[in-house]
Amino acid sequence: MSALTLRTSATLARSTLRSRPILCGCHSASYPIASGSRSFSISTRRTLQSDEPRHSSLALRPEVKKREEQSPGKIVGGEGKGVEGPHYQDQSTIASDILSNQSTTGAWTMMNPIYTESELDTVKVVGREPVTLADKSVHKLVKFLRGTFDFLTAYKDYKVPDSVLQQNPIPVAELRAKGLLLSHHKWLFRIILLESIAGVPGMVGGTLRHLRSMRLLRRDGGWIHTLLEEAENERMHLLTFMTIAQPTIFTRALVLAAQGVFYNAFFLTYLFSPRTAHRFVGALEEEAVRTYSHCIDDIEKGLVPEWNNVPAPRIAIDYWRLPSDATLLDVIRAVRADEATHRFVNHSLANLDQKKDFNPFALVEADAKLRGETWGFTREESAEFAREQQKKLMEASQQNQKQIEH
Repeated sequence: MSALTLRTSATLARSTLRSRPILCGCHSASYPIASGSRSFSISTRRTLQSDEPRHSSLALRPEVKKREEQSPGKIVGGEGKGVEGPHYQDQSTIASDILSNQSTTGAWTMMNPIYTESELDTVKVVGREPVTLADKSVHKLVKFLRGTFDFLTAYKDYKVPDSVLQQNPIPVAELRAKGLLLSHHKWLFRIILLESIAGVPGMVGGTLRHLRSMRLLRRDGGWIHTLLEEAENERMHLLTFMTIAQPTIFTRALVLAAQGVFYNAFFLTYLFSPRTAHRFVGALEEEAVRTYSHCIDDIEKGLVPEWNNVPAPRIAIDYWRLPSDATLLDVIRAVRADEATHRFVNHSLANLDQKKDFNPFALVEADAKLRGETWGFTREESAEFAREQQKKLMEASQQNQKQIEH
């Protein structure tokens, strides 16, 4: 049976489900409260219904909801339909064979951003000014780690003067000998080390919030999805650059050591202060955007001649939906845009109430231009963004339902 047939069958099954009444948390008297042939009297059914909230998820218990609604700070997001992202029943029922459709080559299981050329140009090196003592501590730690990493990879944030760039040919070898420029091998060494660490925070945060959700028997509010998408996105960065050059044994040893230390350190940090952990990642991504911007600038100025017009790896073309004639420069620009997204998301999440607030990006990501030019949302901006997106989702769902009915 073909993939298209299976997908069509699944779609028909979903359409059948739509035609049936859906049971929700508020049971109607017209539906049995339990399955099977056993029937209940009206008085018994009322007793079971009144007793049900005491056995439900903590998030659904009336006293818990009342306490959260009366808390000093309003919760970002809400409990209604769509709070954790679009559901398949809200989508179009048109079936498509993603395996044969060239426009959807590479069926990635998690969402990844696709950029237009103009969106890639909006990414800027911006930073959030630290406010609290924790913010300042995180900022200083990231600067220290950046300095150590620069020393380890022989990197210097050096801007080549225009007088040198006007020479023909540009004295690239001389600049590299002085330690002012990185060779393509050293750029890859730096990037592979960076990306092998960058995939850790999202997985750690997603894991801990996953366990917390099960431990407290309540929904997570969409945080897990976004954090795991971030981890997957960073892993794809690493796999992309691994197709260009395989790391040496020395590089693999450094990756192993760095992951061992960083994973455990970040795990403990997230366990005790997830807000600080997200702020740390936001500051770290600021440095990542700065590094990739420098790399892009060097390539565009001809200071990394080995990468002039190098074709993009196939894995990158599939993942970011790049044109077939895309180059390595296009790939690095897409990677930089991803890092700007992580910068924006983590700074925004750090501003939320880590226990009560919903993830405002569970429904949809913020505009690419906004992600590229600003450091993130305040808590108030996140609340407004979540309300707007949930309203749009509900309107789209109602419109889609009308089209199905007609």
